[in-house]
Amino acid sequence: MIQQVPENINFPAEEEKILQFWSEFNCFQECLKQSKHRPRFAFYDGPPFATGLPHYGHILAGTIKDIVTRYAHQSGFHVDRRFGWDCHGLPVEYEIDKTLGIRGPEDVAKMGVAEYNSQCRAIVMRYSTEWRSVVTRLGRWIDFDNDYKTMYPQFMESVWWVFKQLYDKGLVYRGVKVMPFSTACSTPLSNFESHQNYKDVQDPSVFVTFPLEEDENVSLVVWTTTPWTLPSNLALCVNPDMQYVKIKDTVKGKLLILMEARLSALYKVENDYEILERFPGAYLKGKKYRPLFDYFLKYKENGAFTVLVDNYVREEEGTGVVHQAPYFGADDYRVCVDFNIIQKDSLPVCPVDASGCFTAEVTDFMGQYVKDADKNIIRTLKEQGRLLVASTVTHSYPFCWRSDTPLIYKAVPSWFVRVEHMVDRLMSNNDLCYWVPEFVREKRFGNWLKDARDWAISRNRYWGTPIPLWVSDDFQEVVCIGSVAELEELSGAKISDLHRESLDHLTIPSRCGKGSLHRISEVFDCWFESGSMPYAQVHYPFENKKEFEDAFPADFIAEGIDQTRGWFYTLLVLATALFGQPAFKNVIVNGLVLASDGQKMSKRKKNYPDPVSIIHKYGADALRLYLINSPVVRAENLRFKEEGVRDVLKDVLLPWYNAYRFFIQNVLRLQKEEEIEFLYNENTAKASTNITDCWVLSCMQSLIEFFKTEMSAYRLYSVVPRLVKFVDILTNWYVRMNRRRLKGENGTEDCIMALETLFSVLFSLCRLMAPYTPFLTELMYQNLKRLIDPVSVQDEDTVSIHYLMLPHVREELLDKETESAVSRMQSVIELGRVIRDRKTIPIKYPLKEIVVIHQDLGALKDIKSLEKYITEELNVRKVTLSTDKNKYGIRLRAEPDHMVLGKRLKGAFKAVMTSIKQLSDEELELFQKNGTIVVEGHELHKEDIRLMYTFDQATRGTAQFEAHSDAQALVLLDVTPDQSMVDEGLAREVINRIQKLRKKCNLVPTDEVTVYYKVKSEGKYLNNVIESHTDFIFATIKAPLKPYPVPTSDKILIQEETQLKGSELEITLTRGSSLPGPACAYVNVNICANGIEQGGVLLLENPKGDNRLDLLKLKSVITSIFRVQNAELVVFHGETEIKNQTDLLSLSGKTLCVTAGSAPPLVSSQNTLLCQYINLQLLNTEPQECLMGTVGTLLLENPIGQNGLTYQGLLCEAAKVFGLRSRKLKLFLNEAETQEITEEISMKTLNMKTIYVSVFPTTAEV
Repeated sequence: MIQQVPENINFPAEEEKILQFWSEFNCFQECLKQSKHRPRFAFYDGPPFATGLPHYGHILAGTIKDIVTRYAHQSGFHVDRRFGWDCHGLPVEYEIDKTLGIRGPEDVAKMGVAEYNSQCRAIVMRYSTEWRSVVTRLGRWIDFDNDYKTMYPQFMESVWWVFKQLYDKGLVYRGVKVMPFSTACSTPLSNFESHQNYKDVQDPSVFVTFPLEEDENVSLVVWTTTPWTLPSNLALCVNPDMQYVKIKDTVKGKLLILMEARLSALYKVENDYEILERFPGAYLKGKKYRPLFDYFLKYKENGAFTVLVDNYVREEEGTGVVHQAPYFGADDYRVCVDFNIIQKDSLPVCPVDASGCFTAEVTDFMGQYVKDADKNIIRTLKEQGRLLVASTVTHSYPFCWRSDTPLIYKAVPSWFVRVEHMVDRLMSNNDLCYWVPEFVREKRFGNWLKDARDWAISRNRYWGTPIPLWVSDDFQEVVCIGSVAELEELSGAKISDLHRESLDHLTIPSRCGKGSLHRISEVFDCWFESGSMPYAQVHYPFENKKEFEDAFPADFIAEGIDQTRGWFYTLLVLATALFGQPAFKNVIVNGLVLASDGQKMSKRKKNYPDPVSIIHKYGADALRLYLINSPVVRAENLRFKEEGVRDVLKDVLLPWYNAYRFFIQNVLRLQKEEEIEFLYNENTAKASTNITDCWVLSCMQSLIEFFKTEMSAYRLYSVVPRLVKFVDILTNWYVRMNRRRLKGENGTEDCIMALETLFSVLFSLCRLMAPYTPFLTELMYQNLKRLIDPVSVQDEDTVSIHYLMLPHVREELLDKETESAVSRMQSVIELGRVIRDRKTIPIKYPLKEIVVIHQDLGALKDIKSLEKYITEELNVRKVTLSTDKNKYGIRLRAEPDHMVLGKRLKGAFKAVMTSIKQLSDEELELFQKNGTIVVEGHELHKEDIRLMYTFDQATRGTAQFEAHSDAQALVLLDVTPDQSMVDEGLAREVINRIQKLRKKCNLVPTDEVTVYYKVKSEGKYLNNVIESHTDFIFATIKAPLKPYPVPTSDKILIQEETQLKGSELEITLTRGSSLPGPACAYVNVNICANGIEQGGVLLLENPKGDNRLDLLKLKSVITSIFRVQNAELVVFHGETEIKNQTDLLSLSGKTLCVTAGSAPPLVSSQNTLLCQYINLQLLNTEPQECLMGTVGTLLLENPIGQNGLTYQGLLCEAAKVFGLRSRKLKLFLNEAETQEITEEISMKTLNMKTIYVSVFPTTAEV
């Protein structure tokens, strides 16, 4: 049995219930079990650190992964989803260093690596519980119990295997890397650490000359703020594309070369110099110069002391000539390697020790701390005549976060993986990967690969996977270990853990007589570990060899755009080096989630709402949909706004839920009122002929088709807007246009057809949306599945919606012509709504006419076929279609956009403005079509001119038309005031107030109520409107409407006063309904004659005021209807016999007992009519046959359950009531004559309704 759906929903609370349901039935594991024999869809989850809480970036990437993997399951694949943890590296060590106050390697040495790593291990999973809680609460299905951690010995062993493969291929070498270096702590820092502590400091600012060998009178000018690097200078660098000049310093008489754009750095006024020559930087390439110092003159043989070229030299600072000390600057190192000034495995020119003091190589400054040596170096340069200008500069400079001392950049010994030699292979493998969005592959990632450098994989740290190299003291003998078994065999030790404390003491005997080999101290960069995760997560190749090889490369990965230089890169490099192919086939790259002000989200600044509070407030579905339906899925940045999440809930989830609730309400109504159980079977459901059914079913098939195409292409950014748009189609169009059908007002058969259509669409939408909004779809499905015919799903496990496959496209339901026709109708309705809004005429107030002007006759035909929906949605009496706007006196008028054009045209604006206003209708029509027009020699576009419609007063007559148009159609709405329409609008306002009260009381349509009202006002206008529209109001509210007083016996549900058109309207709803009886006086009768008991109804008049019964006629009617053949009938009211003189009308509503002469048995009096009935209202003619009444009543049965009225019988009897036996009638459910009663309508559904009788005119009347 389906459950009633509450009016209001607390999305977060319902999601919590769904989580309990998933847990109770172990749905995720069951899902995996069901799919285990299907084809595999391989997915890699990039590992986060658990030392911090999940933020919106994690939530976004996790949601993308969840959507795609759920979709893969729906598409018939088995998808293993294992969560991964990045356990090693600086984030963990940084936390420990802060906690324990560790300042450098000496502090670690004092406490011991074992204790240090023990502390790290203790906090690695600090927030794992919170991670699991948040990820689960988001609805993401991923396996935490079968996770992988980079600190597992099995994972670390596979990392060793990866490294060993690279080493055996000759891809590993020892070189140097320029890194931020703390001289106080004698240790290199990561880039992450170096960015922790920037300060504004005052440093030297010196301009130094480098005379050319070819002409020592001409010098290149260099600027630097680190004079201490000058003793290590090996080259100069210029930008090959920038303009350089040779000048004569008019004050000092020197000939100098520098970038022309940087002359202002050296000279305040142009008179201080004279430009002698101009040339591009490339002209200087290869020129030799005289070194400042002779400490490293031997490198001249390798090409040192030469001018090099590179585009990193900028025109924003310095002189455009940059001095190169390759072992003290990353760019310097790169450029010097590129020009073979140094080799990667050269002995470094790095005359600075770990404490930041000059070594013996720099004889003049040996033992001096580099920063202290600056002033001595400047003095020496001045003495040598090489100092041009010396001053100071204040700038932001990095300090050590531990010691609060200035950092330097210094070459540090490091282990590298060769990457540069395989750039072409990396590029071609990247071309095999499918990137979403594609520009990331071509631009950001492709450009990064193009310039890929050898990868420094070693870190001078402690908590990480130790690099498995055992070396001799002179590094001449190196043994690379690739497995635990190999190390155990060579070292003779039993190994259970692979961290430094378990390995650093192990030695391996030398094969070359060099004694014992010791492990190098470095550990792997944690990016090497995460890049190895495809292999290490399954302990390849030591276990799961076939499983891995069958599922490699991964079908899908996803992370943020910052991973183009991180995980995406390391995955590709290692897979290319190992297997010659990429590690993944498809990748979605998301942008960054920023705070609402566009700044980076910061805990310190508290500039973003806590994700958990957002979930508790709006629910995970709303947050998921907000993130996925944003630019961030196209690798652009998103400014996170809480109101965006709220709007998704308000504009998408709530309307969708209400459509589902409305469906369930009407299924329950069908069961209660019609005693019909609704069951849906796609295979046996009848094809609907209703155009809106055909349309919405076709739209759904188009959506399924689009969904599959776009999802298979991983374009989530195009899928979500279409899904959201369909929710709008469903709620604001289909349900809205078919409310009466769904409520059964057009007959049972049509109601079932509409309900079947709505069920089909809701069920399909739930399956499509399940990956995106897993909670709400599950909630709906748990109720909807009770309405599915078990015969149609006999072999499927239907416990959860997430077990189901995607719906298939039903080609027979696709109807593009109907979709196009309805789209045109929607355009007309939307244009009409704009006019109503513009004129502030609420939709409740009917209008006379809408005119639709369209040049396409086919379009007008489409609109004509849907005319009744236009009249209902826009509440207009008449729809007129035309191709001729001139007939209605309409012409186009143009107004310039003053702000846009005034700014652009400046002085010419006035003349152009005048000409724009004088443009003819024909010219503007052409502009409307083409989008451009030339006015006074200026080409103008749509954003420059606003087009408006004006009317020729002579042509428009008395009608007050307002116009609006889109690219195809022009709509005119007659807004002429009309009292009857204003009255009807007011009646609709009353309906609106009543329905709002029902909603406030949380009533459902099947709840019976009676509505009482009282009007307080000076005049009687509102009261008169309510009285004259009682039937109209009742037809909508389906409850009796009565004036005050409220009977004391009634149970009041709600009472409220409201203002309406200057009057006070008090409305009271009471429990139960004393439904309005027949329009004519009537009595219930119990017949007890000839041994037979029967019940029925007699109408004491019909039409109202005519054909009144006396006692004789009453007995005659009883004999006829109940077939009682006894002349001695006696009629009683209670125990009192009815005599000839009794006024029968005074007994209206009572129950009479008819016997064959004996005293009546005691029977209970019925308060309600025993038989079903309808009231009749004659519309457009007078009654005939001397009758006066225009209101009548017909019984749908009499006696009870017998002589049921048919459609033809209804026509015939209606004609008899008003003496119109020879006339042709049409019957309607509303006074506007838009809802005709046809043979298809079930008579049962007409019970207690008022039927409006329209008479066809005769030829004499035409």
